[in-house]
Amino acid sequence: MARILITGGSGFIGAGVARALAARGDEVVVFDIARSRALEGVVREHPGVAFIGGEITEWPAVAAVMKEQRPDAVIHCAAVVGVTNSLASPYATFRVNVEGSLNVLECMRLFGVRRFVHLSSEETYGPFDADVIDETHANRPLAPYGISKYAVEQLSRDYVARYGLECLHVRTCWVYGPGLPRPRVPKILVDAAVAGTRLHLPGGGDFAVDHVYVDDCVEGILRIMQSGAREPLNLGSDRLVSVDELVALISAAAEKPVKKRY
Repeated sequence: MARILITGGSGFIGAGVARALAARGDEVVVFDIARSRALEGVVREHPGVAFIGGEITEWPAVAAVMKEQRPDAVIHCAAVVGVTNSLASPYATFRVNVEGSLNVLECMRLFGVRRFVHLSSEETYGPFDADVIDETHANRPLAPYGISKYAVEQLSRDYVARYGLECLHVRTCWVYGPGLPRPRVPKILVDAAVAGTRLHLPGGGDFAVDHVYVDDCVEGILRIMQSGAREPLNLGSDRLVSVDELVALISAAAEKPVKKRY
């Protein structure tokens, strides 16, 4: 059994990580600005999950939780997420994603916490050179989100070399599932089908991306944490799914009759 600190543990992926860790018997401490509905559900299932409120950008708050909890590892999910959000608020993106991560790394160094698992993104690559890429692809991020995530990966290299921290980076693709907080594909397609409303997307139906179900993403994060991998790893399904395919699948599911149970 290990004690794991999850920054951003109230979020979409963070709450899933908290549930999975608690289910396998680990001590879980969530650090976030507020308790979300998703985290409330986790706590109901696993009352031992602890919540500590605080801002990742506030050094005293991060230092206090690291000093008091002395976790065996930190899974760092706290971030301003998404290209669109980062373009709307670049200053906040760098303050949270880079300065906040630096606070975590510095506190880990000071209080002897060694393993850091950073939820990064495929946006660190920038424009892909091919439909399918691996970790050898060049990193040329463009938007503040991808740039900030790559900056954290590079900062971590210094903490590995200088202080002996174990820094692992999980580059996720498009994660989806119940509770997805952002209005994007495939959530907006499902919402429209359930509501029976029309939906117009500005892009073409041939737009394709690797979609990963949230539970599979969580399982991948835990496996990477256990592996101790020293280089960033992609976490995806290894399959591109187009908008046209998603529309066809969701339309077919919406047309199926509901079986009533009496």
